[in-house]
Amino acid sequence: MHARTAFAVALAAGLSWSFAAGAQEALRIGVILPYSGPFADAANQLDAGIKLYMQQNGDEVAGRKIEIIRKDTGGPAPDVAKRLAQELVVRDNVDIIAGFALTPEALGAADVADQAKKFMVVMNAATSIVTEKSPYIVRTSVTIPQLNYSFGKWAAEKGGVKQAYTLVADYGPGHDAEKAFAKGFTEAGGEIVGADNTPVANPDFSAFVQRVKDANPEAVYIFIPGGGQPAAIGKALAERGLTPPDTKVFGQGELTHPEALESMAENARGIVTTFHYTLERDDPLNNAFVAAYREANGGRSPDLFSIGGYDGMHLIYEALKKTEGDATGEALVEASKGMAWDSPRGPISIDPETRDIVQTVYIREVQEVDGTLQNVIIDQIDNVKDPLHGAN
Repeated sequence: MHARTAFAVALAAGLSWSFAAGAQEALRIGVILPYSGPFADAANQLDAGIKLYMQQNGDEVAGRKIEIIRKDTGGPAPDVAKRLAQELVVRDNVDIIAGFALTPEALGAADVADQAKKFMVVMNAATSIVTEKSPYIVRTSVTIPQLNYSFGKWAAEKGGVKQAYTLVADYGPGHDAEKAFAKGFTEAGGEIVGADNTPVANPDFSAFVQRVKDANPEAVYIFIPGGGQPAAIGKALAERGLTPPDTKVFGQGELTHPEALESMAENARGIVTTFHYTLERDDPLNNAFVAAYREANGGRSPDLFSIGGYDGMHLIYEALKKTEGDATGEALVEASKGMAWDSPRGPISIDPETRDIVQTVYIREVQEVDGTLQNVIIDQIDNVKDPLHGAN
């Protein structure tokens, strides 16, 4: 029997167990994340956001006790994510699947959500197409074009530059970021004077940065994975004199993560980035969230993964309240459409047309505050939709 057919048969048998089994039946959420492997830290930060929300809001909603079943992909592993999603639906009788730190794993599981008509909450994976893969998917994180298209326009209109060079990691998210930034930048009258791709794993940035220097742009836009790369590229830029204010350095928020700022030290000063969550945003809701998160996680600060998990659970809880505990995919998706709330990151909502998140895009500059370098919000763009679908 073909694997897809076998799944459909098993699914049909499994679906005979339904909401009709009783409103007091425990509600099961299958969380699929790379708890081991190179993205384990991202998974654990996202999971810590899930745990904190449940700690603050209890483990019962609309008369149903919430149970979390965690599955490790060891990823990125789309095939494993798909298999685990099938197991969760057929063997574990989950009502909802959630998590998905990585786009390939979200895409791997999307087909299962579609066939099984299960509500699927994407709490991080940031490629635009994810929500198009099933009408049962809702995203509570961000899309890369959402940040960078807005940022490109801002750089040309308010950032004081008309020429930029793009230097991005040679993989899907890097290409998405480059395209979106360049589109926004050129539409607002800017010119891209050079473009280059760096290897994803352990690159030596010196040759790439030398090419930037030779092109002599007003600004360089950078997109790289986190880890040790921000410090390495910061050093390479500083060695060649490509630092603010002489050369503006723009990038997505990973470039100046708190850990990256620590390792970059003075090389980070003046870098301008875009992000949807800023740890230091001085707002009562965010301050309370950061304090509670640190207390629950041994002093560790929340990040983009943490907020995606936290808001993902908020969406699930509020949708269940609206459906009075009905966890069918159709009911939960309908309850999610148009939902709006105040998050620690700021006001957010779910676009009823695309089931994708609408949120504030922040522009931050690395400045010294009380003797420490940190990301300081210098501007914001409100109610931003993903520009590749649903944007005006």
